[in-house]
Amino acid sequence: MKILAINPGSTSTKVAAYENETCLWKQGIEHPAGEIKGFACVGDQNTYRIAIILKMLEEKGMKLEEFDGIVGRGGLLNPLVGGTYLVNDELVRSLHNAPGGEHASNLGGIIAYHLGQRIKVPVYIVDPISVDEMEPLARLSGLPELPRLSLSHALNMKAVARKVAHKLGKNYQELNLIVAHLGGGISVAPHCKGKMIDVNNANSEGPFSSERCGTLPAYQLVKLCYSGKYSEKEVLTKIHKEGGLFAYLGTNDARVAEVMMNSGDLRAKLVLECLCYQIAKEIGAMATVLEGDVDQIVLTGGLAHSEFITREITRRVSFIAPVLVVPGEEEMEALALGALRVLKGDEKALTYKA
Repeated sequence: MKILAINPGSTSTKVAAYENETCLWKQGIEHPAGEIKGFACVGDQNTYRIAIILKMLEEKGMKLEEFDGIVGRGGLLNPLVGGTYLVNDELVRSLHNAPGGEHASNLGGIIAYHLGQRIKVPVYIVDPISVDEMEPLARLSGLPELPRLSLSHALNMKAVARKVAHKLGKNYQELNLIVAHLGGGISVAPHCKGKMIDVNNANSEGPFSSERCGTLPAYQLVKLCYSGKYSEKEVLTKIHKEGGLFAYLGTNDARVAEVMMNSGDLRAKLVLECLCYQIAKEIGAMATVLEGDVDQIVLTGGLAHSEFITREITRRVSFIAPVLVVPGEEEMEALALGALRVLKGDEKALTYKA
């Protein structure tokens, strides 16, 4: 089975070709900011990016007709359960209409669909950002007007959870795991027998990250919003792009922060230790969701490459369950394997309903 995987970012598109579980090649395409700004909305970039992908295939000496299936990154859809979804007209319409908001990942299914139509092969998305398997208890925030939302790094977390299960000689559906994705945003989720029954919304809850604020003191935040110092857009920028490490240290690169710490910068040491402290607290909280019945704690994402960060978190949470570090995020592999499970008949493709 040959599978073409497509993962659009805001100014780039990652493309990979797989034969069964083996990656034949993987490459990123950078799009000039000036060209991207010329489009009114994300969905309008479809034809532009398809032309670039086809040119890349030609350069790789491959024809689109060689592929048995195409898979794209899932976007901000309506809440749905995790799994591999067949991309149909209804799903493409939803990605264009962007019910969860404009996001580059919305393009994944759209591009894959139009390419698949050319060669009449099945097209899929896998575990999109809007995967929602939360229990009713997890949805209440304290204000009926502000329900907790499930928006997370579901693709990587579920892929890593399946890998860990395989390593343990189990099925994903047999285990209770706490998976912490540590990246530009941080998602911590308890996986109960194959379902993410709770998760912090990485945009607005949980630990601060390299550039996001995480959970903030609500009263003080309201006072800040009405202080007259900032517009709504400026506050949202502070929360999503100028918080966390960046707010305290002026860098959103944890590697730079570690260099600062190792050079004797006590503030950098405090901030990095607090990052680990908050992640560990979130893991501890999610352990209570599983009532202490945790088979494994898994640390993944880009920050999991840091020995300091993983060591500090492990030191605080290893009493709960064994800790396994799976650094990085293999989104392309996760997409390809999700499609492969369906193509091989190991799983049944799900149907999206708007």
